[in-house]
Amino acid sequence: MKPKFLNRYLKVERNELPARFMITKSIPVEFDPSVSVDDLWKMHDREMGKYRKLLETIDLKGKNIELPEAIPSLLDLKILIAERILENCHLCERRCGVDRRYGEKGFCRLLEISRYASEFLHMGEEPELVPSHTIFFTGCVFACVFCQNWDISTSPDSGFVADPENLARIIESRRLEGSRNVNFVTPTPHAHSVLKIIKRTTVNVPMVWNSNMYHSTEVAKLLEGVIDVYLADFKYGNDECARKYSKVKDYLSVVKRNHELAYQDAEVIIRHLVMPGHLECCTRPIVEWVASYVPEVRFNLMFQYSPYYRASEYPEIDRRITSGERRQAIDIVEEAGIEDLLI
Repeated sequence: MKPKFLNRYLKVERNELPARFMITKSIPVEFDPSVSVDDLWKMHDREMGKYRKLLETIDLKGKNIELPEAIPSLLDLKILIAERILENCHLCERRCGVDRRYGEKGFCRLLEISRYASEFLHMGEEPELVPSHTIFFTGCVFACVFCQNWDISTSPDSGFVADPENLARIIESRRLEGSRNVNFVTPTPHAHSVLKIIKRTTVNVPMVWNSNMYHSTEVAKLLEGVIDVYLADFKYGNDECARKYSKVKDYLSVVKRNHELAYQDAEVIIRHLVMPGHLECCTRPIVEWVASYVPEVRFNLMFQYSPYYRASEYPEIDRRITSGERRQAIDIVEEAGIEDLLI
C-alpha cells in the first residue's frame, strides 16, 4: 500500500529533497558555549525561524539543492543545549534532575556515554520504512512489564559504545547497502548522542525517531529540524494503565502533547499495540483522539502482543489477544474514520 501521508519522507528517501538535518546543518550560528542555558535557548528559538523559512522555500521549489555545512551551525547549538540538559537531566518527562555527566544516575540508570545493542538493516518495520537501518539503544525511560526487549531495556551498560563518528560511517555504509532511513530505537535518554551522530552523518537520509514519545518539551524543541519521521508509540488511553504496566506518571498529557508537536513539525506513523482486555480503556480513546487531533498520520494497529518478561505477574494481560478482540479493534479504527490504516 502506498502511504498517503509520507510524501516528504519519500522524496528525501529518493534524494529529491534534503533531509531536515541537512538544512539545520547549513544554518550558521555563532554562540558562546559558556553562556547560560536560557541564553542558548533564546538564540535557538530565534535561529529556528530561519530554519522554518528555508525549509518552506526548499519544499516550495520541490527539489534537492546543495546545502554547504556551516561551522558552527544550528545543529551544533542543539547539541550544546542537549549536553547542558544532561547536567540536570530532563531528556524525558521523569525529569530526574541528576547530573549524568558526572556519574549520577536517574530512572534510566544511564550516564553520559550512550550504548547500543545492535544495528542492522531491519526488514520487519512498516512497509514504507524497510529496509530500515535500525540502531537499538540500551536502557529505557519506561519499565513495561510486558517488554519484549527487556534484556536490552533493563541493561543500560550492555552493548557497544555509541561513538558518533563510527556510527555516522556505519550509517553511510548502510545507505549504500539500500537503507531507506536511519531508525533510532528507544532514543529519548540518548537524545544528546543521537544529535551528535546525525551531525556527523554526511549522506542525505531520512531520520526516524522510534520512541514511546515520553520526551521532554525541551527535547521536542531540539528535535524540530532534525527528525523527518516520528515512529510514535501510543500505548495507553489513560494514566492508570500507564502507571500499572509501565511505571510512568502523567502519561496521557505528555504523550498527547508530543504527538501534536511531532505532527506540527514532521511526518508521523503511530503504532498502537492492542493489549488483551484493553480495547475500551486504551484502544478506543487513543483512536478517537488521533482521529480528532492528528488525523493525517499512518496508523499501525498492531496485534503482536505476547506476555513477555513479567506479564505473568498480571493475570489480566497474561495471554494473547483473541480473534474477537482483533476484529473489534479494527472496527474501532474504521468507525473513527482514520484513513491510512496499516494492519
